[in-house]
Amino acid sequence: MAKAFNGFPADTVRFLADLAKNNNRDWFRANKDRYEQSVRGPALAFIEAMAGPLERVARHIYADPSPNGGSLMRIYRDTRFSPDKTPYKTNIGIQFRHERCDDVHAPGLYFHIDPKECFLACGTWRPPSAALAALRTRIAGPPGLWLAARDNKAFKRVWGSVTGDTLKRPPRDFDADHPCIDDIKRKDFLGVIDLPRADMRSPKLPAQATKAFAAATPLMKFLCDALALPY
Repeated sequence: MAKAFNGFPADTVRFLADLAKNNNRDWFRANKDRYEQSVRGPALAFIEAMAGPLERVARHIYADPSPNGGSLMRIYRDTRFSPDKTPYKTNIGIQFRHERCDDVHAPGLYFHIDPKECFLACGTWRPPSAALAALRTRIAGPPGLWLAARDNKAFKRVWGSVTGDTLKRPPRDFDADHPCIDDIKRKDFLGVIDLPRADMRSPKLPAQATKAFAAATPLMKFLCDALALPY
């Protein structure tokens, strides 16, 4: 069982920055204890601290503190098809996934730390073609459902606008003059909140993240409804 979450230590970011400069197996093995103390241990404690709160605000999204295969994304890179053969990721990625979707592209909630930034995210990143078509179709009509989610006051107050990459041209079979065409062109449907470094070091981070994730409900429910998933 993970220890109580007391914030990420200052060495978390230093370790990730050092790893970026020494991204090789010998260095990592020599610093494995530091990785456990400054990265993996606090990350698992944060996930465990999020389990109960998430069950209250997004009961079909789960926090899994399992050391392997849980919400903490692997630090080991898949280099099989990449020209970049460095073996390790230089960030902490924590994805709280939908109970029916064991997939990083499904609607979910996310926490990220790297040497340059720290942020929370909600929504879906790079959904596969069938899911993307379903999302675009639901936005296209009737558009009032999408506008109610996108322009929800609580969502906008906390998350601002929906963001992510978009197509340059409207996708095939969608009206270029549709009032929501800019959203129909999206390839991602995300909310992102940048966090100060001080927030990641605070024991109050789980409460802060829970409050933000609760405000993500309008977007998350729209996405899940479009994909026939409960929320």
